[in-house]
Amino acid sequence: LEVHGREALNLQPGATAEEFQLIETTLGITLPDEMKSFYRIFNGQDWSPGVQPFVRNLTLSPISEIIENWKFLQEEFDPDDLLPDIEYGEEVKPTLWNKKWIPIAENGGGDYLCVDTDPTEKGVVGQVLYFWHDWGDRTIDAKSLFEFIETCLNEESDADS
Repeated sequence: LEVHGREALNLQPGATAEEFQLIETTLGITLPDEMKSFYRIFNGQDWSPGVQPFVRNLTLSPISEIIENWKFLQEEFDPDDLLPDIEYGEEVKPTLWNKKWIPIAENGGGDYLCVDTDPTEKGVVGQVLYFWHDWGDRTIDAKSLFEFIETCLNEESDADS
């Protein structure tokens, strides 16, 4: 995270107990511990022009925005709609949208990085996947949020070297 420094990322102060309560109640889930530990330190980014993406091309959403995006996705996508050519890893339940996915980051183009709190028996709670609005790939990118961030930081340092 020190790569761009806090200012360039415009990371926000940690989330409050009330915010955690609100997101858990609204989404009907229990936040994975790892996500809670992370959000206790940084409650997402306040994005404005010139702010660097958190990792890759993703902006990390504050809890209020996660809730808004989740509500939008709930209305937009019927979980029972299956795309015929969708690709799932064995760890992900085969739905177009799962209401137990937490959209924690977005690329501004309608795609979201989600923390999955409803995996299959082969998956783990807290695994990370991309929700592409126009592409049927729902495979796991990492087993956890920290693993995902680490992977992205390694990609950046490989690109720099």
